[in-house]
Amino acid sequence: MPPPEPVRIQFKRGGKGAGVTTVERLNMHPFEKEELLARFKKALGVGGTIKSGVLELQGDCRDRVEAELTGLGLKVRRIG
Repeated sequence: MPPPEPVRIQFKRGGKGAGVTTVERLNMHPFEKEELLARFKKALGVGGTIKSGVLELQGDCRDRVEAELTGLGLKVRRIG
């Protein structure tokens, strides 16, 4: 069985605003994603949502998100 693909963390900047940090390829139950999002929002003091299974957090918080995910034992890959 091949190892699971790493979680992808990416920062996207739109036309306006501070941009969005996205967390993709989380192999979790939707309820667990909701709990993880709530944990990130509280720890980082930012807003966020889940769209099509992808966590979106306001602003550039890649470093803190990466540290949290590696602390949970997940492999992380930064894109861009």
